[in-house]
Amino acid sequence: MRIAHLLTARLPVLRAMQRSYGLDVSAALLRTRGYVDGQWISAASDFPVLDPATGEEVARVSDCGPGEAMRAVDAAHRAFHGWKQRTGKERGAILRRWFELMVQNKDELATLITVECGKPLAEAAGEVSYSASFLEWFSEEARRTYGDVVPSPGRDRRILLLKQPVGVASLITPWNFPSAMITRKAAAALAAGCTVVVKPAEDTPLSALALAELAAQAGVPAGVFNVVPCSKEKTPSVGEVLCTDPLVQKISFTGSTATGKVLLKLAADTVKRVSMELGGHAPFIVFDSADVDRAVASAMASKFRNSGQTCVCGNRFLVQSGIHDCFVEKLAVAMDKELRLGHGLDPTTTQGPLINARAVEKVEKQVLDAVARGARVVRGGRRLQGSFMEPTLLEGVTMEMLCTQEETFGPVLPVIRFDSEEEALAIANASAVGLAGYFFSQDPGQLWRVAEALEVGMVGVNEGLLSCPEGLFGGVKQSGQGREGSKYGIDEYLEVKYVCWGGLGP
Repeated sequence: MRIAHLLTARLPVLRAMQRSYGLDVSAALLRTRGYVDGQWISAASDFPVLDPATGEEVARVSDCGPGEAMRAVDAAHRAFHGWKQRTGKERGAILRRWFELMVQNKDELATLITVECGKPLAEAAGEVSYSASFLEWFSEEARRTYGDVVPSPGRDRRILLLKQPVGVASLITPWNFPSAMITRKAAAALAAGCTVVVKPAEDTPLSALALAELAAQAGVPAGVFNVVPCSKEKTPSVGEVLCTDPLVQKISFTGSTATGKVLLKLAADTVKRVSMELGGHAPFIVFDSADVDRAVASAMASKFRNSGQTCVCGNRFLVQSGIHDCFVEKLAVAMDKELRLGHGLDPTTTQGPLINARAVEKVEKQVLDAVARGARVVRGGRRLQGSFMEPTLLEGVTMEMLCTQEETFGPVLPVIRFDSEEEALAIANASAVGLAGYFFSQDPGQLWRVAEALEVGMVGVNEGLLSCPEGLFGGVKQSGQGREGSKYGIDEYLEVKYVCWGGLGP
């Protein structure tokens, strides 16, 4: 079944778009069964994947349970012994081929992302490129897992430090970047010599299964890359297997801080290595010396990408008194000019739906709370039909409001006025989490002071978009532990073994 045909049979506007833009997904990439040990497997039941923009069912996917999860772990364990013996160059060549296949199938992969996640097609295409870039990056890093020869304190021995793959890794990934959050983890793991079991989010399994198909085409051996999709109801039991099975040596999770804490507890009994990329609450600070136009453009890119559903988007916008009114005015004009709500397959759309009705309810609650406490709605503010929320600009926001106390994960931009650098930093750092932070200034001294003082893992200086495979990704405080991407990302899947070689002479 072709996903575009299924969609257009129900929605005349998409049928017309199909004719105009050739949006389609081949049968080879529209996979709806689990992928274990190189085989497509069915489960006893299935669950629906819904288009967030319409609420309509676009596919039904095998609802894997603990049994399928254990099969996947066993397959990954068996495959590990052969995969780790391959040279870094051999593993890198396979990852490079996987990258090339993603690039070749970019349009189809982007369509899948838009249909199951809701983000505009142009953003979805950007995610595919970003996703593929991790395969390219770690295909090269596979050859660079260098160890060390350390000067010995004794003449008759040598000290060697070797890096070796940890083993089977469970990768539990979110819905907001259904392709990139998989490759950012899996590419590093496979480059290191590990094998993986992926549990994609229940809202967005189609992208994960398409990646499995391309992995198979690229020559990734059976059992090295496994995907176990499941419904929300089965997620706890599948997650428990992936976090407690003794054959699993590593867990990598991206999601909420609350869920991350649960997984950490599950991992404790078998002392597994963990990487946790958890919630964010990013401050976005604009000082009086800033280039206001650049700050506004960056705020638009940071906040409204994927309708505000990113863990690193600006969440608290702190603007110094001297430029506050100018910033708000220019931001409102930019919102009017650049933002268009609609279905993500419509090429004029810049703002798609939120992932589901629950997400909209949370955002609406924050807006109503802010208004009740004295904030003013400058733009937007209304919940629309289905899972849509108007892009919203609030001013007069205070630290007592919900939108400044918790991550929004939606298209709400709250502006807080401040007077001094010390005040801005106090507000910015008054959070239990610390993933990303941004600030805008042209004062050289301030650039150094604020970059060093922000309690976050990633800082954007005069820049609102900072993710790339060359730069590391991760946070401090309750935003998690470990790092992804960059030359450090592969270390999350490697153990360092100390070899003391004695008896070498007097």
